[in-house]
Amino acid sequence: MTELGTRLKEARLSKGYSLDDLQEITKIQKRYLVGIEEGNYSIMPGSFYVRAFIKQYAEAVGLNAEEILETYKSELPGTKNDQVSQSMTQSSSRRKVPSNKMMEAMPKIIVGLFIIVILVAIWFLLQSKNNAGTNVIEDTPPEVEYVKKPKPIDSEKDKEEKDKQEQENANKDDDSKDDSKEVTSDEHNVEEVKQTISAGTIEADGATTSYTLTGTDSFKIRIEVSGPTFIGIRDQQQQELLADTRVYNAGEVVEFDATAQNYARVRLGNSSQAKVYINDELLTYAQQIVTQNIVINFNKEQ
Repeated sequence: MTELGTRLKEARLSKGYSLDDLQEITKIQKRYLVGIEEGNYSIMPGSFYVRAFIKQYAEAVGLNAEEILETYKSELPGTKNDQVSQSMTQSSSRRKVPSNKMMEAMPKIIVGLFIIVILVAIWFLLQSKNNAGTNVIEDTPPEVEYVKKPKPIDSEKDKEEKDKQEQENANKDDDSKDDSKEVTSDEHNVEEVKQTISAGTIEADGATTSYTLTGTDSFKIRIEVSGPTFIGIRDQQQQELLADTRVYNAGEVVEFDATAQNYARVRLGNSSQAKVYINDELLTYAQQIVTQNIVINFNKEQ
């Protein structure tokens, strides 16, 4: 019997408890209670239960359980947690050794990797330089000097034929120049035959401006309207020539062929909203008044 078992048994007896009574109080099997008093812990389910049963035993007989466990801890078997903690400590110690060795070797590993990277970079630069040199050599074509030799004149006959051909080419060039001059002259004559519209003469009524049309054999009037304006066209006898005399709106166009007439008077209700074209030539108003009469005297080209 151990000192712990003796003390617990004495406390039980002093309380007047039998093992059966203590079993009823603590709910611990009687054989475990006997094991505790005899110090036979091998029958216990485990080290954890040893300490738990002893604590219950001590409290049941009026002892301070923590004091008992602390006083007789040397007699108690180690708990599983203690074993696990010890095992973990040993395992940690074993792991620290290679870890320390790894830390010591790390600088050497880093230096080795750095040297390898430098060597690879140098090799890559050398390869790139060699490839560039090869490409320049391969891409540069050999210089070939071409000498064009003059074709010798075989005979006097060939020379005469050559001179004759040159003379013919010269004559053709002269003919082309003459044709070009003739065409230019014709174009000049065509350009000279252009219609002319005289500067406007303002009549005594102040609302009528007279113009003279020459240099053409046609007399066509076109009026483009940009806003509401009255438009009418009359002959020299003041007869209406325009079938649709009215107020025209923006976007409308009035067209009248007056070639058969030698006189036409265009009446504009708002000249700022209308542009008058004579044979597609814009007429420049001699005076800027709103309502005005445009008289065209047509001298037909014979």
